[in-house]
Amino acid sequence: MNVTTPVSSPALDPAKFRDPDVTATGERRALVHLESLETLWFNTGTLCNLTCSNCYIESSPKNDRLVYISAAEVRTYLTEIAALQLPTREIAFTGGEPFMNPEIMDTLEAVLEGGFRCLLLTNAMRPMMKCTDRIADLQQRFGDRLTVRVSLDHYTETLHDMLRGERSWEKTLLGLRWLAETGVSINVAGRTCWGESEDSMRQGFGRLFEAQAISIDPQNPEQLVLFPEMDETQDVPEITESCWDILNVAPTAMMCATSRMVVKRKGASAPVVVPCTLLPYDPSFDFGTTLESAAEPVKLNHPHCAKFCVLGGGSCSVNAD
Repeated sequence: MNVTTPVSSPALDPAKFRDPDVTATGERRALVHLESLETLWFNTGTLCNLTCSNCYIESSPKNDRLVYISAAEVRTYLTEIAALQLPTREIAFTGGEPFMNPEIMDTLEAVLEGGFRCLLLTNAMRPMMKCTDRIADLQQRFGDRLTVRVSLDHYTETLHDMLRGERSWEKTLLGLRWLAETGVSINVAGRTCWGESEDSMRQGFGRLFEAQAISIDPQNPEQLVLFPEMDETQDVPEITESCWDILNVAPTAMMCATSRMVVKRKGASAPVVVPCTLLPYDPSFDFGTTLESAAEPVKLNHPHCAKFCVLGGGSCSVNAD
């Protein structure tokens, strides 16, 4: 294993990401049209059993900026998908820790009974293990239409616990093994903040999966997702209209071309729809309360748009085929 300390990037130029239409250099800012709503995300709430360093959404046992979304509120959006005849195939859940939401199991059941595929992100620790009977029941009834993605920041205990806290590694591995033994469709999300090559990361995770008898192909980017790091205080280029050709990247490949996320902010009377999982707090990205109102193009006016999606090639979804 060859791990080095990453070099810090310069602080973000305060002139950047100010105007939704024009960059700091006066060029037209890139935007992404919604091609089709294939994945609808829900943030289940920002409360989490852990306080991880570098958590982009700052989840913790005390952060309730996004409150628990209810099963009834989720069903409202499933009804709208049907009414608008949207091509949505996947419903996905992130947090916080989704299994801390007291209505999460009823919500998952409603999604799966509605005929959707379901992706849920978790740290696989105690909150999940309290739900094992109902998870096993859903697996029996719906098979691999339910996928659970487990956050494992590195393939070694030392580095994983560096971000997640002491003993989090053993608790997460316990949950991951339980999911595998139960037959739940699983994948793993790692992080790339270690100064280690992707090939080395995939080999290291492969050794871990083999030792733990976990059937995940580390070379498959959908089964082992390695996310680029995000820090909106660090400098990153703004994405202009000309960048698509310069970078040989298509706007249709961006996460916001095929997905939206629903969040419920503390004190709000109703959830709102935002472009993606990375922008839950910024009201300038709100699209209103309905999926119909959320069909507007996304102006890439945030550092995460550049670093994670355009330059990092990141996407939070899985292939729903």
